[in-house]
Amino acid sequence: VLQGVSFHINPRETVAFVGSTGSGKSTILSLICRNYEFQKGEILIDGIDIRKIKISSLRRHFGQMLQDVFLFIDKLDHGLDEEVRERGNNFSAGQRQLLSFARTIIHKPSVMILDEATANIDTETEALITSALAKLMEGRTTIMVAHRLSTIRDADLILVMKDGDIIEQGRHEELLAAGGFYANLYNSQFEDVVA
Repeated sequence: VLQGVSFHINPRETVAFVGSTGSGKSTILSLICRNYEFQKGEILIDGIDIRKIKISSLRRHFGQMLQDVFLFIDKLDHGLDEEVRERGNNFSAGQRQLLSFARTIIHKPSVMILDEATANIDTETEALITSALAKLMEGRTTIMVAHRLSTIRDADLILVMKDGDIIEQGRHEELLAAGGFYANLYNSQFEDVVA
């Protein structure tokens, strides 16, 4: 449950949410896209409450690369007749994420929603996708969730979540200098890489 969460995203900014599992990061992304409705508060886009915008109109402007990918495919042995089991469980997580990436690129959205966009991809493919994403993000508003903090160092704003609340916010350098939760998280990841 989110508790008094409030933030502002300017057009063409990249904003990243970080925090431990269950802190509310993915919930915020789902609420922005109206994948489910919220009971209290408001989410405004250009000053308009998103509940007053048709869901189809709202989502037309979003490109979503989520952890939970829904598939509609045509490049397998049986093309569009390929059996797709519930939630695409006959495909690897990486295959589902690559398909989500392709759908997002083709859509050319105004706002990119990235929830661990490269979490299930091998290192070589991740490098290619990261490069392509950087180009795709240019001139677009991007809202992302990342566990690997090295992927969000250049974000315009980093919002650090804990137990459904924003506990820190700022740019990467500011958060490191503050020496709080984000700095500890970043340093522990860096130690893991060095070790």
